[in-house]
Amino acid sequence: MIYVCPLSKIDETATRIGASRMVSLLNTGTALTRPAVIAPENHLLLLMNDIAEAQEGMTLPGEDHVRNLLDFAGTWDRAQPLLIHCFAGISRSTASAYIVASALSPHRDEVELANTLRQASPSATPNPRLIAVADDILGRGGRMVDAIRAIGRGADAFEGTPFGLSL
Repeated sequence: MIYVCPLSKIDETATRIGASRMVSLLNTGTALTRPAVIAPENHLLLLMNDIAEAQEGMTLPGEDHVRNLLDFAGTWDRAQPLLIHCFAGISRSTASAYIVASALSPHRDEVELANTLRQASPSATPNPRLIAVADDILGRGGRMVDAIRAIGRGADAFEGTPFGLSL
């Protein structure tokens, strides 16, 4: 199971779900204290801004970020949950959960997975740049991009509510 939450809820979520691994997607300089239940070698920190197009002074999500995410997820034994978070738990983390679920379940329909994501998180608004890069890397021919575009922008929220996404 993959769980998603905002930065403000990583300690309580990691403990509640019994997470063994965690992915953090944050802006450079964002304060982060890794939960004690996550060993340092089981934590992936990806530094990028939550943007879809290049902007001066900001880090655009790119191929290296997605490849690192996929490599990290590929070594996950799935014995315990994977926790993915960003600052708000709405954009970068929901995109990453969708990407990991797509990669680890390669025959799962992109539209079905996007609809499952929307049902699990009404506020999910996956970062379109991360989705597009992953779609290309995974050879999905635009199906991931189209599926995420079809679920549209999520409900307005200051931060997302923690949720799980099954593989």
